[in-house]
Amino acid sequence: MLKILGKSTSINVRKVLWLCAELDLPYELEEWGSGFRSTQIPEFLALNPNAKVPVICDGDFVMWESNAICRYLAFQHNRPDLLPREPQARALVEQWMDWQATELNNAWRYAFMGLVRRRPEYTDAEAIRASAENWNRRMVILEMQLSKTGPFVVGSTFTLADIVIGLSINRWFMTPIEHPVFPAVAEYYERLSDRPGFRLHGRNGTP
Repeated sequence: MLKILGKSTSINVRKVLWLCAELDLPYELEEWGSGFRSTQIPEFLALNPNAKVPVICDGDFVMWESNAICRYLAFQHNRPDLLPREPQARALVEQWMDWQATELNNAWRYAFMGLVRRRPEYTDAEAIRASAENWNRRMVILEMQLSKTGPFVVGSTFTLADIVIGLSINRWFMTPIEHPVFPAVAEYYERLSDRPGFRLHGRNGTP
């Protein structure tokens, strides 16, 4: 059985858990995170030298990086609807997955850590304001994309791009910043909420 190491509240772990729900894939979740015992750290670092979650153990195969894990599982379980085989269609899905990881996540990090996580190193009010503004600028890009594509990020079909971006949208709505009116994003959020996996691991009250 697939083993997932990570905190069930982690946004990146929840990507993998939601995907497992879409795949109807059984798994064992082993809780790892900021609270694990110091004596366990070397064991975890042996699996992921970055000391980040999630990590999966699929038999003897060990893998980290949440978006890469999602690609692996979709391909392994023969789900071209989630990760197309055709090069251009696949490239678009991966483009938006990479955008979520590099652009969208980096935009929200300071504001989220300061306003929701209340981390002492994220208390600069100006930096929080700048992060929130940058976050909203990235949401404009998503609004424009959804206004063109309709139901989902790359078109009419639900893909891995929707899993990773859906978690980030849930975080955006749940963070106490100004939320400009984005009709396409709001409709998309409700559409994702029809999916049991998103209700369980995304829109579940956890930012």
